[in-house]
Amino acid sequence: MSGGVNLKHILEQLAEERLSYLVNGHDLRQEPQVGDLEVMERKKKLLEKRKIEMIKAKAKAVIDNVQVEDDGTTCIRYIIHFEYLYKEQGDTLYMEEHIEERVAFLYDQILIKDQEVKKKPAGFSEGQSIIDYSQEEREAFGRAFQYDRLGAVQYAEKYWNKRNPAYKNFSDNCTNFISQCLHAGGAPMRGHPNRGSGWWMKQSSWSYSWTVAHSMKMYLTNSKAGLRAVRVKSAEELVPGDVICYDFEGDGRFNHTTIVVAKDKDNMPLVNAQSYDSRMRYWSYEDSTAYTPSIRYAFFHIVDDTTKE
Repeated sequence: MSGGVNLKHILEQLAEERLSYLVNGHDLRQEPQVGDLEVMERKKKLLEKRKIEMIKAKAKAVIDNVQVEDDGTTCIRYIIHFEYLYKEQGDTLYMEEHIEERVAFLYDQILIKDQEVKKKPAGFSEGQSIIDYSQEEREAFGRAFQYDRLGAVQYAEKYWNKRNPAYKNFSDNCTNFISQCLHAGGAPMRGHPNRGSGWWMKQSSWSYSWTVAHSMKMYLTNSKAGLRAVRVKSAEELVPGDVICYDFEGDGRFNHTTIVVAKDKDNMPLVNAQSYDSRMRYWSYEDSTAYTPSIRYAFFHIVDDTTKE
């Protein structure tokens, strides 16, 4: 038990050192991985651009698995929960949180390597297209739903870092989570049992648009009934309950989805997401290891029967 506590202390101390670099500009005693250093530098630049001060940060680690290799190296898989307290202009405070799955390698309690566990995004694959709907289907389903934005946001706040057992969940859960949020806001499922049609999850089956980021982007672009959206040009036009789709590589295949839960002082979205569980994160994801300079976004304003289109 004491060994586990000691390992936990080593990991949290490493994280706290990096947080001290972000908050106070203190030098790093332990050189981080190149990817981690790039993320920290982008986060600092992003805060400077937004004119927001990080006044406090903390990290808490939970060890998932410890394995000692034949050469004596200790491999530790762990989850670390970061909390950042920000002060905006006008002294408004808000908390951002995110959770990372990481793996560290130690030898004789000396850190050799520590890095985030990469997850392969659930991107688009052939055959997972969203078909358009016939006039008869549009008339049958109608447009009769009123989107409860508060309900969607409340769900996103409740479940951003845990999985709802009422739904099937996946290791890459980002779009499934956003679908759950939208459904909590009253968006009706439709299209069962055709996986390439509509937007739905039922028992052990689901539409591609419910769980696959690229398919959701296509669905929101094309849907004319039930859950539907208007694609807008800028992040500023979004409001809580709206959706952002991300193409990190800029190759035309979207591989992440978030939901807007708040706006900052500059009227820019703050988002919640899963897979890389995040709460009140700045929408652009410049502080993510998945970010590339080629990133592209699709901004969707959810509309319903009360919206004048």
